[in-house]
Amino acid sequence: MALRINHIRGERARAMRNAPTEPEKRLWRHLSNSQLGGFKFRRQTVIGTYICDFSCSQNGLIIEVDGDTHDVDADMLRDQMLMRMGFFVLRFSNSDVMDNMNGVLEAILSRAMALPERRYSPTPTPPLEGRGF
Repeated sequence: MALRINHIRGERARAMRNAPTEPEKRLWRHLSNSQLGGFKFRRQTVIGTYICDFSCSQNGLIIEVDGDTHDVDADMLRDQMLMRMGFFVLRFSNSDVMDNMNGVLEAILSRAMALPERRYSPTPTPPLEGRGF
């Protein structure tokens, strides 16, 4: 059974992909097309009730780029919920991305390589009997 995404949240994520902040644009230039260590990242991914800036489903790594207006307490609760769901969150400030891109990329690659690959069990094929055969 496919996971359904809340329609409103999905539309919001699409709008955010179409209007990224400058730090998000710059980081995406390095994460897109599996450029960083071969890890495939997605932008503005809906995970549960959250929209994450960047995510790598291969290892469950989430990258958040935060502006000055982020609520530290709310972010901490959000990170804890995502960790309970099996994800690992790395946060960088806008100024980190704008002023120290190499350091940000090194930190992301280091963590991505250290995380174990997530295992997905394929959906089993139902037995043929009962399907008109």
